[in-house]
Amino acid sequence: MDTATVARFEASRNRLASLAYRLLGSAADAEDTVQDAFLRWQAADREFVEVPEAWLTKVVTNLALDRLRSAAARRERAVGAWMPEPLLDGDPMLGPAETVEQRESVTLAVLMLMERLSPIERAVYVLREAFSYSHAETADILDITESASQQYLHRARRRIAAAGTTSETDRASARRIVEAFVAAASSGRTERLVALLTADATGVSDGAGLGWAAKLIRYATPERIAGAVRAGFKPSPAKRKLAGGSPAIHAAVVNGCPAMLATLDDRVVGVLILEVRDGKIAGVRGIAARHRLGRLTEEWRRQDHDAPLIESW
Repeated sequence: MDTATVARFEASRNRLASLAYRLLGSAADAEDTVQDAFLRWQAADREFVEVPEAWLTKVVTNLALDRLRSAAARRERAVGAWMPEPLLDGDPMLGPAETVEQRESVTLAVLMLMERLSPIERAVYVLREAFSYSHAETADILDITESASQQYLHRARRRIAAAGTTSETDRASARRIVEAFVAAASSGRTERLVALLTADATGVSDGAGLGWAAKLIRYATPERIAGAVRAGFKPSPAKRKLAGGSPAIHAAVVNGCPAMLATLDDRVVGVLILEVRDGKIAGVRGIAARHRLGRLTEEWRRQDHDAPLIESW
């Protein structure tokens, strides 16, 4: 390909990656999907491609749907150990964030709820809510009718609505929320943590990266969340050995939500994401499996950081 043809694809890369990420919930899979699309673009008879952006969107969407429908993906996601891959604020893969719908579509709560949708429902929801495609354009991308697109969107919205609306979070407010959470967790008193949580708060963890955690660990009440956080936050030689040292604790914004990052030698070794609703924490999601933190670590290394909340845990 000539330079102009490559440049045309590269101009769409971030948008395509953010589309694939929303569809797949995995940064690594999104990158692979975009690379596969580049190979299709390379092999295509581009004289017959009238609108390259539309052509590439259709290719990426259908490649992502093929991944979602694959036997390997069905097995991986059915065992109950699947979680979305978190992304740090500022990562271009997060994509458009001008509207509430665009921002909410990339929260972990919504990404996990989208697992309950069929692949086609998920695609319609993402194309309409996050990228503002019309029903006619969505129907053309997915080779369905406009009325089918409308029906799929209606069903998807009904299910996604169960996530509730998360509060808008900027960097300063995120730090205040995380500071309060860390102070409560450090106090050793579960009632301080419970006071920060909504009555219907839920928690989920990937087992702190431990190999024996074959399934996600779920916490269904504020008391159980507080007990797990208090126990997990207490340092011990075994925990420090698992982490590889004594991490620093930072406040950050991850997938649009306040987050507590544990970092060691410029590497993110764990993240606790706090979903806020009406001034309280409605969801706590802990991720420490190393294969889920690669992209987050890369972006962390690129950015300037605020002073840590805890220098050495």
